[in-house]
Amino acid sequence: MKLFLNSVIITLTISSLFSATTALADVKMPSDWHGRKIEGPPPGPNGCGEAPDTTRVTHKYLDVSYAKASKSEKMDIFLPEQWKLKYPVIINVHGGAFFGCDKTDNQLVPALYGLQKGYAVANINYRLSPEAAWPAQINDVKAAIKFVRANAKKYNFDPDNIILMGGSAGGNLVALAGVSADVKALEDPALGYPDVSTRVQAVVAWYPPINHLTMDDQWKQIGIDGQKHSTPDSFESFLMRKTIGEVSRSTMSTTNPETYITHDDPPFLIQHGYKDATIPRLQSQEFAVKLADTIGSDNVEYNLLMSSNHAEDKYFHTENNLQRNYEFLARHIK
Repeated sequence: MKLFLNSVIITLTISSLFSATTALADVKMPSDWHGRKIEGPPPGPNGCGEAPDTTRVTHKYLDVSYAKASKSEKMDIFLPEQWKLKYPVIINVHGGAFFGCDKTDNQLVPALYGLQKGYAVANINYRLSPEAAWPAQINDVKAAIKFVRANAKKYNFDPDNIILMGGSAGGNLVALAGVSADVKALEDPALGYPDVSTRVQAVVAWYPPINHLTMDDQWKQIGIDGQKHSTPDSFESFLMRKTIGEVSRSTMSTTNPETYITHDDPPFLIQHGYKDATIPRLQSQEFAVKLADTIGSDNVEYNLLMSSNHAEDKYFHTENNLQRNYEFLARHIK
């Protein structure tokens, strides 16, 4: 079934509810945090679900450093079996409340699926919030884009066909990077390749937080008693090292992809679970509407999975849904 909302096509997929939980990690608090101890998704391999088997991938480069500010700034590169001079490349950005999870967990599944479609994959880690406050996270994603483009010939990447994929916190980061091409305020030149463009050609974002400041009010609008984001001990407040309502609006605007929407933004596929109790579905819905108003409805697809909660692989990682993702890319990546 398709609905039209302010020029955005919404595809509703009916399926049954599945609930999963992830153990919380006991992580040492940084010296610049003065609130209570925060516990969240664990960092490290398989931290947020078992990683897919990559032993079958013949052509790969593991733990490649894309910057030198942190040991976290590494990527795993996977290439398709069929050799080509240039592959379109997916940069995959894991979620985990900006706090945990890892490139070697099951969030790699959708990007790895792209190998059989002829896409290369650059699967990245980045500095998480216990290591560094905002804007280190977007600085790292931008640095990864620069590295991919600057080293395209070495790894057979197509520098003119770079795609971003990510879910949850990773969805925020890929959405933000996607709309803020060459916004120098979100880059750190010390991370390398200061003159290389961060423009990308498509973005796939799953259940992304967009405007941290509006999420709690949106729970009231949709009648869900969901995870709170504006409290002093929320993951977003920890990321900013201060209750987000007390952070300057100009600083908070740097976390919000809506700030940077322009007419030359790339095509977006955005997916969200209707029953999501972690990130309100209105976050992605309102972002999709604003994007479509600016770049045209033909360039924005918004899929609402009606029975899914947050990040439920049972729905998002199905063959049908992965096919939908790559059909979107086939329409926009030439």
